[in-house]
Amino acid sequence: MTVNLKTASNRLVSIDALRAIVMVLMIFVNDLWSLVDIPGWLEHAPGDANYMGLADVVFPAFLFIVGLSVPYAIESRKKKGDTDFQVFLHIVSRSIALIVMGYFHVNLEIYDSATAVLSKPLWQIGITVGFFLIWLDYTTINSLVSKILRVLGILMLVLMAVLFKSSDSAGVLAMEVQWWGILGLIGWAYLISSCIFLFSKGLLYVQVAALVILISLNAANTLRWLDMLNGAMSTLPIAGIITALLYKKYGSKNRIFWISTGLFALVLMLFGFLTEPLWGISKIRATASWTTICAAITIFVFGIMVYLTEVLNQKKWYEYIKPAGTSTLTCYLLPYFHYALIGLLGLPQLPVILRTGGIGLLKSLIYALIIVMLTGLLGKLKIRLKI
Repeated sequence: MTVNLKTASNRLVSIDALRAIVMVLMIFVNDLWSLVDIPGWLEHAPGDANYMGLADVVFPAFLFIVGLSVPYAIESRKKKGDTDFQVFLHIVSRSIALIVMGYFHVNLEIYDSATAVLSKPLWQIGITVGFFLIWLDYTTINSLVSKILRVLGILMLVLMAVLFKSSDSAGVLAMEVQWWGILGLIGWAYLISSCIFLFSKGLLYVQVAALVILISLNAANTLRWLDMLNGAMSTLPIAGIITALLYKKYGSKNRIFWISTGLFALVLMLFGFLTEPLWGISKIRATASWTTICAAITIFVFGIMVYLTEVLNQKKWYEYIKPAGTSTLTCYLLPYFHYALIGLLGLPQLPVILRTGGIGLLKSLIYALIIVMLTGLLGKLKIRLKI
């Protein structure tokens, strides 16, 4: 038996709740650099290590959630009358937005403040302002005003690209694609997985076949049989799509949903651990074991969210972190303003006692919750990104 899984705002609480938790964790682990004397298992594992820390699970969980949302997002657009081609154009536009943001973020890593016209904090603020101006939700704003602001945002990014300076060269041509950054990787993974779903008409067996092919590409790349294709990043949203299709078909009150998703997670987990001797578990190397184990973990956590919000109807707790689940991109970008302002104003770090051990971890958790609260306040002012 299927059940109505949507809230009054037509959003899926279980998916939004999972997204919110993962977003809070992402801000939390991104702030761990400011701490000292904390457990190593919370941080990213080194590239040559054969394990993963909490920080190594957060990003793949977010990729998985991207896939969870795909069937619902495409179904929603088709209900509004969009053709497959119009949906495809929407997918491409969203992907380009994420890839562009990721491209600029990656180049923050090689920005040379010593010789550039703008300091790195100013350049970081400049590109973030550009992102907001281009991709703000202008639903309630006059059409002409929104167009002007978007043009200003584009000009801002062009200016930042012209003023870019690395240690070797300057200008737009100095910007490099070392990797695509978190947002860029999400963009590429979203593009591939959404197109597979759209052009296969959402057939479950096609998604399963795509998952097998992508895991195979991931494995071949890890073994250095392939140089270019990896498959790891797209594997995660495809796994999310498969889970969402099971969720849509059976609903949380049907035991088939729990059995099928449980078996799915178990197969992924077993594959990850049984093949670990071949390539190890590593986010940095994007091994197939890391990919499938993270997908299995996220399925398990998603099951908890479904059970809490749909079976037990426990949703009140989610209200405290809801902005992280519904205005996720805004929430992700706000720390870029904060960290840049600290550098720009030359503000000192908090006392060591507040950045050490358990107290430091509490500080980073509070910081993440403050960012969520600010996202909520901006949302009430109709300031949120929408791509």
